[in-house]
Amino acid sequence: MLKVGLLGAGRIAVVHAAAISAHAGSTLAAVSDFIPESAQKLATAYGAQARSNEEIIADPSIDAVLIATPTDTHSDLIEAATEAGKAVLCEKPVDLSLDRARSCASAIAKHGMPVMVGFNRRFDPGFAAMKTALEAGEIGKTELLSITSFDPAPPPVSYIKVSGGLFRDMMIHDFDMANFLMRDLPETIHAVGSSLVDPAIGAAGDVDTAVVTLRYGDGRIAVIRNSRRAAFGYDQRVEVLGASGMLQAQNMLENNLIKSTAEGVTGAKPVHFFLERYMPAYTAEWAAFVSAVTEASAMPVTLQDGVDALAMAEAAQRSLDTGTPVDLKTV
Repeated sequence: MLKVGLLGAGRIAVVHAAAISAHAGSTLAAVSDFIPESAQKLATAYGAQARSNEEIIADPSIDAVLIATPTDTHSDLIEAATEAGKAVLCEKPVDLSLDRARSCASAIAKHGMPVMVGFNRRFDPGFAAMKTALEAGEIGKTELLSITSFDPAPPPVSYIKVSGGLFRDMMIHDFDMANFLMRDLPETIHAVGSSLVDPAIGAAGDVDTAVVTLRYGDGRIAVIRNSRRAAFGYDQRVEVLGASGMLQAQNMLENNLIKSTAEGVTGAKPVHFFLERYMPAYTAEWAAFVSAVTEASAMPVTLQDGVDALAMAEAAQRSLDTGTPVDLKTV
């Protein structure tokens, strides 16, 4: 039984607490948070203890930690936990600073402890099935990848100001998905973006609408579209065109009812929130982490994967700032 310490007790930590407790191979032993009352509330719900980050990391009886704290604490906590001999699952991104993320990767290599980055979308049933089909060669060589990721509404501007920007906060999931499906890093990245949804986002120095084009060494192309607003719900789609066909992973809908009348054909909207859309992915992600730790097998998402996605976000930001494509090797 894997004894787990959960660092953080916010919205995403609540999701992780449920996954940890529901898995037959893990138990939630302790919870921490910078708001003690939040840690106590979540710990009590699962029969765990409310403790500090330092106490959890120092406890030799705790085998693993799940880091769901603010991004600027991730690298420090990853290093401290691995030095203490614990396996780590850390929410994305590894850090807001690419240099700090790279130094973290170097530091943990000395300890040899398993670390996984929480790119949960790799474990979404539709996206995972697409990956399996691509690996099986069902549509031949991949030629064009299209990723659509639209939020139903923007977060508060107070969050935007500390998020690291759209590329590091939101599109980083899509950069990792491109790497996952294309099995390679792009050579060049070209970004365009605007603030169209909320002028306050632009005033904060960020964009809320962006398109990024990735070009690979063999000529393949990927296009990522992000928007902080989609009036019809949470829009999450991936399409791959190959030499002999196409694969499409469509939205999860509120229901599968389709009404056909003389007036037309209508159906349900996409689910409205990321927790509804990706709950199965979070559960599968945790199961994959437990399996990798208990079986001493390779982590399905590595810290280097997190560094790679962050480098792509950095390149996209530089491209947006300069108006020109950026060679990823220069980042």
